[in-house]
Amino acid sequence: MKQDFDFFKTSMPSTRKADYYLGGLDSSVFIDFNRTKENRISLVRISFDGYGCCDLDDKGLCLNQTDSGKFIEEMENEDLNQETISRLVKEILRINKDLIWVDAIKDYGLI
Repeated sequence: MKQDFDFFKTSMPSTRKADYYLGGLDSSVFIDFNRTKENRISLVRISFDGYGCCDLDDKGLCLNQTDSGKFIEEMENEDLNQETISRLVKEILRINKDLIWVDAIKDYGLI
């Protein structure tokens, strides 16, 4: 059975700087992303209800060029394609799983 993450674009306070912000899972998860000079998307931080905020700073790994392009395209659309954005979010979390609390991403079904 596929999980419906119901991701949505959002904003954050100026103290939580990033280029793109997503919320999901009934606002229990918030994920921040940056866009590099090479137009690749990196994971900046992720916060989970019940776990807190995991800040990756500049250690976050990037999506490949193709997936980064798809991510940017999705974020520029008015409405997110849930299947596409869910796949991209799960991929960036997969490649960064060693930098994130594995318990949290497993509990929320993100890997």
